[in-house]
Amino acid sequence: MAGFGKWIGGGLGWAFGGPIGALLGFAVGSLFDGKGHDATQNTTTEYSRRRTTTEGDFKMSLLVMIACVMKADGKVVKAELDVVKRFLVANFGEEGALDALQILKNLLNQPINETEVAMQINRYMNYSAKLQLVHLLFDIAGADGDLHQSEISIIERISGIFGLSQADVESLKAPYFKHSDPNWAYKALEIEPTASNDEIKKAYRKMAMKYHPDKVNNLGEDIKKSATEKFRSINEAYETLKKSRNII
Repeated sequence: MAGFGKWIGGGLGWAFGGPIGALLGFAVGSLFDGKGHDATQNTTTEYSRRRTTTEGDFKMSLLVMIACVMKADGKVVKAELDVVKRFLVANFGEEGALDALQILKNLLNQPINETEVAMQINRYMNYSAKLQLVHLLFDIAGADGDLHQSEISIIERISGIFGLSQADVESLKAPYFKHSDPNWAYKALEIEPTASNDEIKKAYRKMAMKYHPDKVNNLGEDIKKSATEKFRSINEAYETLKKSRNII
């Protein structure tokens, strides 16, 4: 268990049971004292009472969702694993990335029902945590500089199960198209290009509150650090519109 400390350091609660727990039982057998699938299934009732999302719940859910996105086009190539590794190193450090890759490679060899997994996450994660999870999935999908439609489609399906609004999904996606979509900054702030300057300022304040890193404080410093990137993209969108409109 110590070898995966970076990923379970915040403890496992509801992710220990249900479909995610079953997947992890296979992917990290030693984590459950070699009991694997049966152990995770038998603990579903006990752990489902812990409705608060822990750091470990979030990180393990992230790995399962990354596996879903990577399998979206029906194949996983080494180049994709290299991209994911760079992302994991940047967000969780060298040691944490190596541990995560061990788990991820095992997950990629398993059939994953993305709907069941997403429904479990939706049942226990709050809205802010789900926003951050989808943000990280877009980061992974766009890490190679090319956001494929198959990746976008599965992330949008997952977002729908999470109950995220279409405006929030478009806001999360917009920064990855800032070089091809002239309206990306408006989408990032969830407003129309016809918005007044006052409406832009109001939208910025609202979005800055929604995506403030403190919203995911309970998920650990690694996740809070990655949440800061979305916060920066909101600031970038606002600065872009201020410049183009000469807003003071």
